[in-house]
Amino acid sequence: MGFTNADGSAGAGSDHHPATASEHVFFGVVSALEAQELVPGQRLVETELAKQYQVGRNTVREALHRLAAEGLVELSRNRGAAIRRLTLRETVDVLDVAERMTGLLARTAARGNGDLELRRLLETAMEALAQAANDDDTDAFARGRRHFYRALMQLSGSAELRRLFPAIQMPIVYAQHRLAGLQKLRLRDYRAIANAVLEGDEKGADEAGMAHVRNVRELVLQKLMTQAP
Repeated sequence: MGFTNADGSAGAGSDHHPATASEHVFFGVVSALEAQELVPGQRLVETELAKQYQVGRNTVREALHRLAAEGLVELSRNRGAAIRRLTLRETVDVLDVAERMTGLLARTAARGNGDLELRRLLETAMEALAQAANDDDTDAFARGRRHFYRALMQLSGSAELRRLFPAIQMPIVYAQHRLAGLQKLRLRDYRAIANAVLEGDEKGADEAGMAHVRNVRELVLQKLMTQAP
């Protein structure tokens, strides 16, 4: 989620323009994780990353250390770097934090809904999401999600949420648990969040934001139950 937003969307993998070579690598890895081109447990080889992003190995190491600090990558003296794999308990912990944070983001966005330009950004994001879902365009839907969360963040105007929200490790949750029906669920839940925000309904927005993450948790747990021996 954001942002790696609580939903895995708007953030580190957003339309951010890297200012340094190490940022280029950092955001590239996060974007690949959000696109599920990388999976938990997968090794990240310095020489391959250096070649892919056309940077030196010191730059790659700097990016990997930042990814490790964000909790997205594990560094091992023997195995090098690998995308972090979450235990069930860690997955639930991430979802617990995401639930509260997403509700808070939606609540504070509803509080700041008087800015007509920012309201329009949210409306435009929802229009893009609906069109992408109708066209079955996953890339366009991912862009729409980033715009949706960015609009919520701008409406919120909270410096603390802007600082904390990207740290929620939802991209790993989504990469590790590929969930059937997720896009349909997202579109439905985003509509509920957007409607409450645009109406200035702080309580309703809070509840809609938390309900979205609870719905994701239910999908994750259902999948794990079907995989149990």
